[in-house]
Amino acid sequence: MSASPHIQAFFDDATNTVSYLVTDPATRRAAVIDPVLDYDHRSGKLAHKSAHKLLEALKQQGLKLEWIMETHAHADHLSAAPYLKTHTGAQVVIGEHISKVQRLFSPIFNLSGVSGEGSEFDKLVCDGETFKLGELTIEVMHTPGHTPACVSYRIGDAVFVGDTLFMPDYGTARADFPGGSARTLYRSIQKLLALPPDTHLYMCHDYKAPGRDSYAWETTVLQQRTYNVHVREGISEDAFVAMREARDATLAAPMLLLPAIQVNICAGHLPEAESNGTRYLKIPLRQPSA
Repeated sequence: MSASPHIQAFFDDATNTVSYLVTDPATRRAAVIDPVLDYDHRSGKLAHKSAHKLLEALKQQGLKLEWIMETHAHADHLSAAPYLKTHTGAQVVIGEHISKVQRLFSPIFNLSGVSGEGSEFDKLVCDGETFKLGELTIEVMHTPGHTPACVSYRIGDAVFVGDTLFMPDYGTARADFPGGSARTLYRSIQKLLALPPDTHLYMCHDYKAPGRDSYAWETTVLQQRTYNVHVREGISEDAFVAMREARDATLAAPMLLLPAIQVNICAGHLPEAESNGTRYLKIPLRQPSA
């Protein structure tokens, strides 16, 4: 495994999302993981405050952004990938199984223009694939369960796990979205927990577990094995599946699920403006049962 990267975290309070700026110190080449587009659901207003923080960090530190890496098509925030790409020329990366997610969700929104092949993204990566960030090596781990397309990125002794895991005192991600599977999620987590115990794991979200006063997003494989309230050592696959499915049945849909998914399966690209110059998102309505 390659040398360790320099990692900076950017926490978005509105969506509880952590975006990462990952740098190869030797070459000053950088990657951004899971960038956030600021979106106010009540007003429909968009902003680039979160993206500007990343761009300012790149500028101040003299970094060249090469990759914008998505761990999956998020359901809780809109991606700022296109905005960052416009300003830096970086390529947008996601797991190859995004094609499955596109085919699952595009009919829900009647999005006839979605490729179903992932071609909206610049680079589709598969399990075990490696690519370079300067002199560092990025290894892709396919970690489905939360969605079919989830991947984790391993860079040196750091792994960016997306929504596969949360901090040990908070547990694991839901697995009830279309294409999700609690059993698959358990098996993906076991792949991560099989890594060396001192491997650092970086979460995509934190919600402050009861009793904890501050946000946190970095832990280790050993800490997860020992303390994760859902999947610590000794918890069987069947026990996890029963817990996860029962818990998921009580959860409301994420507030930004409908706007986020239709944008993020298109690599963060917004719908084309209509004749009045305004862009519109779709909200599919469910008729009440008779």
